[in-house]
Amino acid sequence: MAAKKILFLTGDFAEDYETMVPFQALQAVGHVVDAVCPDKKAGDRIKTAIHDFEGDQTYTEKPGHLFALNASFEDADPRQYDALAIAGGRAPEYLRLNPRVIDLVRQFAEAGKPIAAICHAAQLLAAADVIRGKRISAYPACAPEVKLAGGEFADIPVDAAITDAKFVTAPAWPAHPEWLRQFLVLLGTRIEL
Repeated sequence: MAAKKILFLTGDFAEDYETMVPFQALQAVGHVVDAVCPDKKAGDRIKTAIHDFEGDQTYTEKPGHLFALNASFEDADPRQYDALAIAGGRAPEYLRLNPRVIDLVRQFAEAGKPIAAICHAAQLLAAADVIRGKRISAYPACAPEVKLAGGEFADIPVDAAITDAKFVTAPAWPAHPEWLRQFLVLLGTRIEL
């Protein structure tokens, strides 16, 4: 297997697990992962948030870790990457207001490259208008945005994921095993035990 180069889009108050776990897991299987955030460069840190499901009507939020970016957003060229991964949490809420972020997501989608999005990352897919006719999962509060963008909201268990064409989506971090497995399949990653 040839290592793939993956652009990992995150930002302040992205969900901690949805940032750290995929970033490290994709590297652990041999891929090159460049973590970027608009207006930040390699070596800058972002604040993450820990979201948990504790029986309330929605998730709770606590401060997470500081996550060091290893690449600069301004240098991110979709032509240089094989795939895009997008962290969830609150970061997509403001990242979708950045025209360069939207253009970047569109370029990956138009090129038919795999896109893995988890939790609130569907907000970026909806804002980029790239999910028409696709089954997309997300944190349930994002269902209206998926539907308004012409997608079909996949209401699946919190530990499940779904692949439709080149999109791999999941509701939240409990889906990491399945979400990452499906993304690795799209990447052509083979892991032998």
